[in-house]
Amino acid sequence: MTTDVNENLNDWLRDAHAMEQQAEKMLTAQAERLEHYPELKARIVQHIEETRGQQGLLDECMARRGVSNSILKDLGGKLMAFGQAVGGMTVSDEVVKGAMAGYVFENLEIASYTALIAAAQQAGDTTTQAACERIIVQEKAMAAWLLEHLPQLTQAFLVRSATPGLEAKV
Repeated sequence: MTTDVNENLNDWLRDAHAMEQQAEKMLTAQAERLEHYPELKARIVQHIEETRGQQGLLDECMARRGVSNSILKDLGGKLMAFGQAVGGMTVSDEVVKGAMAGYVFENLEIASYTALIAAAQQAGDTTTQAACERIIVQEKAMAAWLLEHLPQLTQAFLVRSATPGLEAKV
């Protein structure tokens, strides 16, 4: 059984769509709970808007290619994001673990868009390639921001955690 490049590209576009649905849910849940880390909250809110724009770009690519999103994949992504949000609420160091998980997720997105760019190039779909190249820049920027700010975020959490009467979690 063989699968041609266009079938793979279409399937990976569906995966990316579901991934962005998951990202939006996960980021929104995290932003709604953040109270004591305004810089992190602001960057997450900015990335939520970027994520919505990315979904739009993917929708355009899929519509142009005659591909519908996978309702099951989108639902699965949303359920995973809900589970992550609920799970994060139960740990005392949610803000640090959330930032670490966000960094990992951004790198998953970077890897996904790297593959999509190569597949679109192979398929001769320069419009999808350009859209994914635009998206990957935003994902790389968010990953870099999280990595750069993780030390100060961790230190702020530790100070709040060690100070009686201060909420450190979010």
